[in-house]
Amino acid sequence: MIKVIIPIAVLLFIILCKKLPKIGGNIYVALMVTGVLSLLLGGVFAPVRWIGAWIDGLDRISWVICLSIFGSIYAETQVQLGTMDTVMGALKSRFYNSPRILVVCVVLSLVVAGSLLGDAVAASTVIGVLTIGVLSSIHLSPEKICCIIVAGASMGSIMPPISQAFALSSSLVGSNPDSTIRYGYITVPLIVLVVTVYMVLFFIKGRPVIREYDENGREITVREPAMQILRKNWKSLIPLGILVVVILFRTITNEKIHFDLVPDLLSQINFITIDNEISISFYDWLSNLTVFKGLANGIVLSIILVTAISFCFKKVRVNARETLNNGLTKVKTTVLLQVCAAFMLGCFYAGGQVDAVQEFAMGLNSNVLKIGGAAAMMLMGMLTGSQSTAQNVVFTFFGPALVATGRGLDYTAVAGAHLAAAGMGMPPVDLTTFVVAGIVGGILGKKVDPLKSMMYMLPMCICMAIVGFVFMYI
Repeated sequence: MIKVIIPIAVLLFIILCKKLPKIGGNIYVALMVTGVLSLLLGGVFAPVRWIGAWIDGLDRISWVICLSIFGSIYAETQVQLGTMDTVMGALKSRFYNSPRILVVCVVLSLVVAGSLLGDAVAASTVIGVLTIGVLSSIHLSPEKICCIIVAGASMGSIMPPISQAFALSSSLVGSNPDSTIRYGYITVPLIVLVVTVYMVLFFIKGRPVIREYDENGREITVREPAMQILRKNWKSLIPLGILVVVILFRTITNEKIHFDLVPDLLSQINFITIDNEISISFYDWLSNLTVFKGLANGIVLSIILVTAISFCFKKVRVNARETLNNGLTKVKTTVLLQVCAAFMLGCFYAGGQVDAVQEFAMGLNSNVLKIGGAAAMMLMGMLTGSQSTAQNVVFTFFGPALVATGRGLDYTAVAGAHLAAAGMGMPPVDLTTFVVAGIVGGILGKKVDPLKSMMYMLPMCICMAIVGFVFMYI
């Protein structure tokens, strides 16, 4: 485990020691140095293998990069349409005297979005980015805004009925997904409640007043009723409504019925090879392209579809160049950060750090298995910033090992889902926080410390971990 501990220690040292000459506090340098160090400690010295590790890392998170790019463009189309202005305008009109209730509404919106999209990164980039303005109006720091968005989206990503965490855990231990998810209807709302109360009580001090100003700089004191705002601007909600419908089509479960609307449509477009004997669908071809296969992700395709629909509206169409330029400009910093994170991720695999964590868990037995296995899952989630990676790499053997000790299938699956979700948000390497921190910083024009946001998120991670441990021991 030394080759895991040393790179992580160096990563923390560079990020935290801001007085370090030249590189102190520079996240990009920290990620790259950590990647190089992990390769050297893993005995990988050939430059060609370093490039291969980088490509591998980019390939692993290609869909995240594509999601950030197209999610940002989609967000700009919604800005042009005034989608979030309509939603948040209605909320502010109803709760402008109650900032705490407004924050609760934002968190719940993100939870619902995370549940529909089934992924924290998706909910953060697609929906969370549209809430930055209203959270900023309550005078919250950029780090707290980042934390609220990531925490809400992360809680939503494990919220049933669309929960990748529960579905994957169930499949890895062979439990019935329907019976496993039932526990999620109890545990996740409790976590949402605890975390929301924490944010409302500790993030908002005193009685902040939401102040809005018109184009002439005069404070707005007379507000339209919420229902009037919705009636007047309902057309701006059409693309968002279509996105919700498309995402719902992604998982409609009656046993094993699964719909993935956009990929299914693309699968109908076939290519025929030169010899006219073998045909391959456009979707399958796209899914097998290294790095670019991120475009074949169902969520990414759904966002591309709805973005195209948004350009059918005149407001968006006449400002197409500005929309694209703003979307790409705002995501530039985020994509650079993801490219550096991809290098570190690929290096962890090439240098054997991922295998080291796996071997660490496999060497445990008896009563130590539960604590050690849980620690390995959370560490893997922290290293990769991915809930699914933690489950695929560690829970593949940790889950069956728990079942062998007498744990029930459902309890084991529930424990695995929550432990993976807990690790995903922990410092110092939470990919979702890095993504959102870049977006928040770009929109507000301020520097955002992602590590500080991760520390704010610890209560959520602790809640997830506690639930996981409870289901391992009850």
